[in-house]
Amino acid sequence: MNKYIERLYNGIIKENPTLVLMLGMCPTLAVSTRAMNGIGMGVSTTAVLVLSNLVISLLRKVIPDQVRLPCYIVVVASLVTVTELLIEAYLPSVYEALGIYIPLIVVNCIILGRAEAYANKHTPLLSIMDGIGMGIGFTIALTLAGLVREVLGNGTAFGLQILPKSVPPIGIFVQPPGAFLVIAFFIIIMNAIGIKTRQRKLVEGGCDGACAACTAECDHREQKEEAAVK
Repeated sequence: MNKYIERLYNGIIKENPTLVLMLGMCPTLAVSTRAMNGIGMGVSTTAVLVLSNLVISLLRKVIPDQVRLPCYIVVVASLVTVTELLIEAYLPSVYEALGIYIPLIVVNCIILGRAEAYANKHTPLLSIMDGIGMGIGFTIALTLAGLVREVLGNGTAFGLQILPKSVPPIGIFVQPPGAFLVIAFFIIIMNAIGIKTRQRKLVEGGCDGACAACTAECDHREQKEEAAVK
């Protein structure tokens, strides 16, 4: 598989940030009450993720290791501020629906995690593809969760009434417990169809989950595999 296409596949399926890596759960649980909210948050996060990966990858040889995390936060915060102002100006309904969760993208562990784990070690183009893949995966998870919760909790889909008004809504699905139930159901599906993460393969291969002890060796092995592909 082409390494650029692989980054998309990993972000959407194999390493889906919400359904596999269990990252970014705060906005997932909070804003996924409607499908449109999920799309809005997903697209906003994707824009910040792609641009932050690009900038950090370009600066990876300039930023000192001792201050890399503060530098990442400055980059991400700047991009989030621009994104927030654009949404407020051109999409006021989305801005009102997402509220405080737009500025909280700054501390979204998906963005900082990809900056530290991938963009800091790879070329700009690969980092962009990684950001796109992770962003699409996050958007899909949010939208699907929002759609299910909206249908069951309100009887609507993307704001359109699809269930008869005689069918009583299940109120719990528009509450935080409903988000847990829906996400858990999606994770069950992912496990049932055999999605294998890199970490799970390492455990099944005999590292007994001692990730702290074998991180360096695994990273070295991954770099050798990528060098072989090049």
